[in-house]
Amino acid sequence: MCTAISYNKKEKLFGRNLDVVCGYGEKVVITPQNYNFKMKFVSDLTTHKGIIGTAAVIDGYPLYFDAMNENGLCMAGLNFPNNAFYHTRVADKTNIAPFEFIPFLLGKCENIVDAEALLCDINIVNENFSENLPLTPLHWMISDGEKSLTVESDKEGLHFYKNEVGVLTNNPPFLKQILNLEKYIDIFTKKQPQNNGEEGFSVGLDGVGIPGDYSSSSRFVKASFVKMRSPKNMVGEEAVNQFFKILSSVAMPKGCVITETGECEYTRYSCCFDINKRECYYTTYNNPLPSKIILKNYDLNKGELIFVQNI
Repeated sequence: MCTAISYNKKEKLFGRNLDVVCGYGEKVVITPQNYNFKMKFVSDLTTHKGIIGTAAVIDGYPLYFDAMNENGLCMAGLNFPNNAFYHTRVADKTNIAPFEFIPFLLGKCENIVDAEALLCDINIVNENFSENLPLTPLHWMISDGEKSLTVESDKEGLHFYKNEVGVLTNNPPFLKQILNLEKYIDIFTKKQPQNNGEEGFSVGLDGVGIPGDYSSSSRFVKASFVKMRSPKNMVGEEAVNQFFKILSSVAMPKGCVITETGECEYTRYSCCFDINKRECYYTTYNNPLPSKIILKNYDLNKGELIFVQNI
């Protein structure tokens, strides 16, 4: 399970928590403009926009969990079990395998307007990366710091929605998450009561009723609440720090989420992309101090992947 957030107050930030039971050898990877993205059904991307993000690199191919391109367009894939549906090839569509979706969009688009134009023609195809690596059911969030989209492929086809909340978790589908969020609108605007009665004084009562468990619906509501309540005047590292605080409010400590197979799911890493500065920050479960990567410090004209650091 995971949580993604777009934060567009004074600063424009995008990032996510990756919640898993184990690591996948993920690394911070820069894909320069001349790396050849081999595509299954369309022409290879021999030249494209430079991309930085977190990926598991298999057979020299970066399988991105989340990424930002050199123009500041960001994208993340989140688990979407039982609802994601990938289709067979369609002759008059741009057929893209799920693992190609992030590099295809970020490789071609500068902003949300560009992304919307491409999305109108895309069909997500049920094509594994390899025999040993089956597909993960996903939906996606895209942001350019001004606007955000949620993209979902179900049995009816590909859909994309304006995401004005700037939050995405997992199930249920996005439109149902928005309907559920409306139940909490009164709490979002509630003020701290002046008299706490017999319970004695305590701040924080204006947030009573916001869910605190780790289910997808609860994380959607809580992340939306904390994001909405965040101060609007933060800039620079203060804003980045606040962004990580929002993510930490819905992060999973080990032992709190146990899967059906008895495994422990936890927040393995959190990331933040600074859209204006083209910078990336990462924290891990064992190292909460953010690591900073500045994209302009790397040569984007190369043709080989650049491995920045292990997660």
